[in-house]
Amino acid sequence: MSFFPKTQIHSKLSLKQMTVVALMTAILCILGPLTLPIPFSPVPISFANLAVYFTVYLLGCRRGTFSCLLYLLLGAVGLPVYSAFSGGIGKLLGPTGGYLFGYVCIAFVMGFFVDRWPSKPLLCGIGMFTGTLICYTFGTLWLAYEAGIALSAAFGMGVLPFIAGDIIKIVIVTVAGPRIRRSLIKAGCLPTHPGNIQRNQNPHNAAVSHDPHR
Repeated sequence: MSFFPKTQIHSKLSLKQMTVVALMTAILCILGPLTLPIPFSPVPISFANLAVYFTVYLLGCRRGTFSCLLYLLLGAVGLPVYSAFSGGIGKLLGPTGGYLFGYVCIAFVMGFFVDRWPSKPLLCGIGMFTGTLICYTFGTLWLAYEAGIALSAAFGMGVLPFIAGDIIKIVIVTVAGPRIRRSLIKAGCLPTHPGNIQRNQNPHNAAVSHDPHR
C-alpha cells in the first residue's frame, strides 16, 4: 500500500523538473536571438551565453547540456532562435557556428563543477570561466577555418571584444544563480543536489540503503 504514494510523489517531482528544463530551454530561445551587432566582427554580442550560464547553474550538467542541445536542435530545424532571429543548419554550420556548439562545451564543463560543488559559487564561477575559454577556442578555430582568416584575426573578431562582457555575465550568474536555485529547491522544482536526483527525490530509499541491518 505504501508504494503508490511514493510513486505519485516521484511523478510530481519529475514533472516539475521537466517543466523547469522546458522553461530554461524557452528562455534560451528567447534570449538567443537578442544581439548587439559589432561593425568589425561577424560575431555579435549575444545574451545566449548568459541564458546558458543560468540554465546549467540551475539544472546541472546532464539536464543543462540536454537543454542546450535542444536549443541547437530547434535552431537547426529552422526556428529563428539563433542570433538576430536566424536559424537553419546553414547558420549552425556557418562561420559563427563554432560558438553555438561551444555552448554545449560550457554546459558540460560548467555542469561538472555545479554537480560537485553546487553550494560553492566561486567554484561554479571557475567552471563557467573554464567552459567559456573552451567555447572561445572552439569558436575561434571554426571561425578561422570557415572565414579563411588567420587565428589571430579570428581571435580579434570573435573573442577579444567579448571578454569583458562575458566576465560581467559570469559575475551576475555567480551572485544571482544560488539565490534562484535555492528558491526553486524550496518550491520542489529542483533536487537538493543536481548530480544525484534519485537520492534527493526519495530520501526514504536512501535511508533504507544505508541501514546496516538490511
